[in-house]
Amino acid sequence: MKLEPVRVEPEFAPRIWGARSLAPLYPEKTNLTEPIGEAWLTGLGCKLATGPFAGRDLRAAWETMPPEWRGTRLAAVSEFPILAKFIFPKEKLSIQVHPDDAFAQRHETAAGGRGKTEMWHVISAEPGAQLLLGTKPGVSKEAFAEALAAGTLEEPLQSWPVRPGDTFFVPARTPHTIGGGMILCEIQQYSDVTYRVYDYGRVDAHGKPRELHIDKALAVINFGRSAGGRVSALPLRAEGMKRFLLSACRYFASERWELASPAATQKHPEHFDVFVILSGRGTFAWDHGAAGYRRGEAWLIPAALGRLRVTPNELTTLLRTYVPDLDGLEKQLLGEGADPAALSQVVFT
Repeated sequence: MKLEPVRVEPEFAPRIWGARSLAPLYPEKTNLTEPIGEAWLTGLGCKLATGPFAGRDLRAAWETMPPEWRGTRLAAVSEFPILAKFIFPKEKLSIQVHPDDAFAQRHETAAGGRGKTEMWHVISAEPGAQLLLGTKPGVSKEAFAEALAAGTLEEPLQSWPVRPGDTFFVPARTPHTIGGGMILCEIQQYSDVTYRVYDYGRVDAHGKPRELHIDKALAVINFGRSAGGRVSALPLRAEGMKRFLLSACRYFASERWELASPAATQKHPEHFDVFVILSGRGTFAWDHGAAGYRRGEAWLIPAALGRLRVTPNELTTLLRTYVPDLDGLEKQLLGEGADPAALSQVVFT
């Protein structure tokens, strides 16, 4: 079976808070009849568009992928481990929280028994855009519950202004909501378990309020100091491009690459990569093959591909994400001269 990068077709998910135009990522999707909130880029139901698995969804393809595709460390992993999305909020999302693995394993086995830690990278943001992430210092469970009962739940949460290029790390157990007027790329542990706490009085298409999960939310929220918040990207050593580590944890590591001219990279055989194209277009080239890429696409890069050359036809920005050996990554970056204090701001153990 030939090793080659494969393009993954997105799945578009309607959401009550979504947008009716997905430009500029998807300029063909404007004047939509229903609001789209998310584009799932590596959902298990997403179809592979190219390569030897073309026509299969990611779930089926993963089941038959050999270690040369998955990576030697991921050979025994039962399901695809990373979910990448674009998020298109026109209005605020609900205030919500996700459980950690321990809680999910006890209470959410039917949903896979996995918690959800995530990262947001801001692609665009209108002036004044903001999100809420984490509780303010000193907020207790009792004070949080009182604000919920009074309909003032935004008050005990930390507000963060949002600018293009910002990155936010969102650990499990951290309450949050995303405001309107921005487009995000979300990288997350593969889980869709969400506890909705407050939904601003909205109703669905049938006039019914959406379900809330207040008891479970109050049981999992971390009311102490959270590791979440805005992250300062760490510059990485690279030739022919600008490369930054945005965040890393046991579930994923994500980098931002900026390319104005051709550059080459050597794939690591321990893990596959996912490339998400944020802007630009160009060509990927590898032994015995080449393929064009463009903004809005997601590509699965096999672990044992070897050398991959990226030739931009116009300035290209992409996110590279993978499942790291976190200890090994820290040692590697320290060996390359990374400042330990700066590294501690992007690597979450």
